[in-house]
Amino acid sequence: MTDIPPSASLYFRPTGFVDAPFDLNGQVERLAGGLLWFSAFEVIAVEGGQRLAPHLVTIDGMGDFLATLSDEQAERARETIARVTAPRAAFELGERVLRFDEPRIAGILNVTPDSFSDGGQYSDDPQGAADAGFAMSTKGAALIDVGGESTRPGAEDVWEGDEIARVVPVIEKLAASGVAISIDTRKAAVMEAALAAGAAIVNDVSALRYDDRALELVANADCPAIIMHHAGKGNELHADPEYRDPLVEVYDWLEDRIVALEAAGIERERIVVDPGIGFGKAVQHNLALINGLSLFHGLGCPIMLGASRKRFVGALSNEAAVEDRLGGSVALVTLGAVQGVQLLRVHDVPESVQALHVWRGLRDAALVPIT
Repeated sequence: MTDIPPSASLYFRPTGFVDAPFDLNGQVERLAGGLLWFSAFEVIAVEGGQRLAPHLVTIDGMGDFLATLSDEQAERARETIARVTAPRAAFELGERVLRFDEPRIAGILNVTPDSFSDGGQYSDDPQGAADAGFAMSTKGAALIDVGGESTRPGAEDVWEGDEIARVVPVIEKLAASGVAISIDTRKAAVMEAALAAGAAIVNDVSALRYDDRALELVANADCPAIIMHHAGKGNELHADPEYRDPLVEVYDWLEDRIVALEAAGIERERIVVDPGIGFGKAVQHNLALINGLSLFHGLGCPIMLGASRKRFVGALSNEAAVEDRLGGSVALVTLGAVQGVQLLRVHDVPESVQALHVWRGLRDAALVPIT
């Protein structure tokens, strides 16, 4: 018997990763249909907002563990474990297909005067912005994430008409060449214009909470949505962080949003979750989320990690300036890959793609049987 009370909530984080599954039948599971296999779950039990003593349960011991739980806990556990291992459905995006069987790069293309990293570079140059998008695609980005409003701390809201004028000409040029595009916006009018111009995914840092029309619009458009956690209300992306357990709390928040999207008619298999690194989170909160990234596979959705050049990278590097955070950003790309993250949102595409090529080479070598 375990000491887990029947009233506790349980969370299952894949761990104990192995190089290859050979001769380990029944002892390992494949993570989300990708290139990773794991041998155990860290079972996190929470009651009254407090974590109880942790349990490390091996794959071949899971049946015995489930038998010690209440019927309700066991049923929910089986559902979560099934979501952890189920392959993620590919997104068909017009001429392009975005697959989630290995990590992919989403290149950041800001068409703004004030974004924290590259603001102003392309704000008045649609062709230059499109050329930058083409270059990222050519260098290996599977998706180009186009945004016309900065979401950095202290940034002013942008009128939707101005935002549309910034992003639509760029999206039209990219889409005409078959580039897969997501629109990074909180506003339904911008989503609508961007989708009409050729974008195929809505990436909303407010998780479709900022604009009352957004949920219905995305559901009617039948397009995938990326939803990001943030601490405040719909328009408070950087509220002062207050977390007892950031990993569990962000997981619960995203789970609630998935339920809301499903109720609006957006299928879970069309949703990508983003833990919102840097949005209303202190350094220790970001680190807890990144260390525990594999927990989010229990939501049954592809995971996006957007940590490129974020402030906490500088905080861990003697306050390195934004332009001096490449090494830390690439390290986070690799760390995301080793926890099964499917989409890595980055500014530095060639370097990030190279990191994933090395990671993939290591995986391929491990998956060749020794004879």
